[in-house]
Amino acid sequence: MNIQMVDVKRQYQRYKTEIDAAVMEVMASGQFINGPAVHKFSEDIQNYLGVKAAIPCASGTDALQLALMAMDIVPGDEVITTPFTFVATAETIAILGAKPVYVDIDDKTFNIRPDLIKEAITSRTKAIIPVHLYGQSADLDPIIEVACDNNLAVIEDAAQALGEKYKGKPVCTMSLLSCISFFPSKNLGAFGDGGMVTTNNENLAEKVRQIANHGSSERYYHNFLGVNSRLDTIQAAILRVKLKHLDEWNQARHENAIYYSENLQMPGIITPFIADFANHIFHQYTIQVESNRNELQKYLNGKKIPNAIYYPIPLHLQKAYREVSGYREGDFPVSEKMAERVISLPMHPDLTREEQDYIIEAVREFMQQ
Repeated sequence: MNIQMVDVKRQYQRYKTEIDAAVMEVMASGQFINGPAVHKFSEDIQNYLGVKAAIPCASGTDALQLALMAMDIVPGDEVITTPFTFVATAETIAILGAKPVYVDIDDKTFNIRPDLIKEAITSRTKAIIPVHLYGQSADLDPIIEVACDNNLAVIEDAAQALGEKYKGKPVCTMSLLSCISFFPSKNLGAFGDGGMVTTNNENLAEKVRQIANHGSSERYYHNFLGVNSRLDTIQAAILRVKLKHLDEWNQARHENAIYYSENLQMPGIITPFIADFANHIFHQYTIQVESNRNELQKYLNGKKIPNAIYYPIPLHLQKAYREVSGYREGDFPVSEKMAERVISLPMHPDLTREEQDYIIEAVREFMQQ
């Protein structure tokens, strides 16, 4: 059985005719940079989310950096976020010379705990970056409330969560700025890198737009320090095709997750928790193994079942960030505990029940040893 962690090939084969036609249209036009598909895709996302502006860029990491640059984050500033996420969240803060300040996570949702944010705020704090990890929204209302009370910006890291909703409202619509990734394995994935910043603030939108274009609104005239961060026209054309199917795919992921959870109820396994404010689009299906997680991983590998650990080392313990933040082992016990317990199983819209049953049986066999 040839199971894939994320089956991008199978998805392509299903929509090959549409995708190939979109790519060939770009090829025939010769407009590979900022072609019509890029602008149309921006409009598509604006309409999909109901936001005023959606600015494409080269990657989800770039989206985070552009958002921070638009908020004038400079050396000496502090930005609050979670230590249990992909490195890009803290990386972009540190690259700008600011300090990532971490707040521990909830042991059910894996997302930042809003009730702990206030005590992390100092006179140098400028922004909060909640991450919607694994496709489940962070609890935004209390985060936005504490941010407003302290005059801080909220920048959503929605790299794993396009299509997720918080209390019925799409993520990427409630904060000052939000950041999306179109990495191929994402729920809406390109055939290469890509990202986007969304906002309802038109002044910030124009600033992000200029920063992504070398700080320029008019060729050879530069208003800000900027970067070169573009979404290729070919990628935009592919994403336009795929966006039409995103809600259907997210629903399929959710249904696959429910099937997993119904059949993985066993001692030693904790299946994913779905908060009452979220609908959870399951970018990853992540279980907790109370003991022997690494042994389970080896067992699955032996059965040729793909799996992954997101993430094995919390950011505050990563070599590159220890000196930047000054944290030590034990400072964020829940994040450290989850790093030792989590493992993600194959998850994508085209996963079959036969494939899931094989995976479930393998987990059951191991746990019953």
